[in-house]
Amino acid sequence: MSSPVIPPPLEALRNRPFSFYPAILNIERNKWQYRKATWTDVLVVNARTGLEIWIPRRFLGEISSIEDPVVIVGLLKELEYREGAVWPYQRRVIEMPIAVGASAPPPSPAQRASPAPVVGIRLESDTEWHLFRIVGGALVLGVVAAYFAVNFYRDSVLRPRSAYMAKDRTYLTLTARDDYDAVVRKLGAPAHDRWRLAAGGTRYRALSYPDQAYTIVLMAPDGKDAGRNATYIGALDANWNPLHAAKLSTGDAGALLSGLPRF
Repeated sequence: MSSPVIPPPLEALRNRPFSFYPAILNIERNKWQYRKATWTDVLVVNARTGLEIWIPRRFLGEISSIEDPVVIVGLLKELEYREGAVWPYQRRVIEMPIAVGASAPPPSPAQRASPAPVVGIRLESDTEWHLFRIVGGALVLGVVAAYFAVNFYRDSVLRPRSAYMAKDRTYLTLTARDDYDAVVRKLGAPAHDRWRLAAGGTRYRALSYPDQAYTIVLMAPDGKDAGRNATYIGALDANWNPLHAAKLSTGDAGALLSGLPRF
């Protein structure tokens, strides 16, 4: 039995803009930012218009390792935006109807005698054929380069990170209102509990859950009565990379988690 496909790690693009390829139809600006994700869907926001849409993970492909001019996130199907959601785009072929009472005109003797469509293709000029060969060769080289880039990215980034993927996602139920007691009620007692004092008097509390492969982080804005004031700001994986960030009154806690040293 083949192993399940690992969902693309769009969480790594939290503070970096990216574009979809192919672009989502019916949306003018193809520049997006990662907002949040569930196990089945990813929420992205248009960097120009502020439009938020959910993309099913089954439509997401590989992420390019080249950022010039912007990171590219591949889509496995061509999508279109309608009725407030994205759907697989289906191209429709419309056949022009024949007028009532009319029939298709029979081919003339000259048309029956000469294979006009085939002759038209064979008699193209040498210049057009040469241009076609150049364009075709460039497309082949691009596909080969993309293949090697995707395989390099999968081997060097996706596989090492997958070993540290959290074993459960119960931490997604936590909010910025949850203190230590609330975390213990939802997740159980941590294996390790430690504090760190940062500049300005802010204190951080790390609750480690090795069996689940993540660490819960609480924050107290000041050092006074920190045990009661510390509340949930997010979860980190075994590599100390953000898995989830709470919504704070001052904004998303993702920046705090990204700059927090391991302790």
